[in-house]
Amino acid sequence: MAKKTPAASSSKSAAKAPKSALQVGARDMPPNPPTAPSKELHVFANPSAGRDYVIQFQIPEFTCHCPLTGQPDFAHFTIDMICDQTCIELKSLKMYMWSYRNEGAFHEKVTNTILDDIVAATAPRFVRITAKWYVRGGIYTNVVVEHRKKGWAPQPRVDLPAANVGTATGLL
Repeated sequence: MAKKTPAASSSKSAAKAPKSALQVGARDMPPNPPTAPSKELHVFANPSAGRDYVIQFQIPEFTCHCPLTGQPDFAHFTIDMICDQTCIELKSLKMYMWSYRNEGAFHEKVTNTILDDIVAATAPRFVRITAKWYVRGGIYTNVVVEHRKKGWAPQPRVDLPAANVGTATGLL
């Protein structure tokens, strides 16, 4: 574990402090510091672009505030997506969602804006966002929005027989 060094007592001693030779990571630092909210969504090449598969993001701590009252609003977002050529980089999604913390937004508007931004960044085959807004005035609000790429259709569902757990024969 690295030991913290005490803060310098003057600006002269801070200027003379040796630079650390430690190199963090094998790649360049991202354009945004990892602790700053950002509206940028970064992407990377889909490693299995020839196959439909679902990526699900659970974001249980989404926060914005009511544009009328200024009171905080909290939601649990679930993003289900079938990517095409690119996937969302997780850290940028975290910083993107965090960027709403100090913004006023109606539930319906912010949910649709997030969908639009994800579609613009990734051009997915399919994405569904379910926003479950916590109680406000005794009312829960759920907003569900979807996007389907033109011409894309999901493969037919395959239902497998239920496993008979506890049977010794293995026969169906």
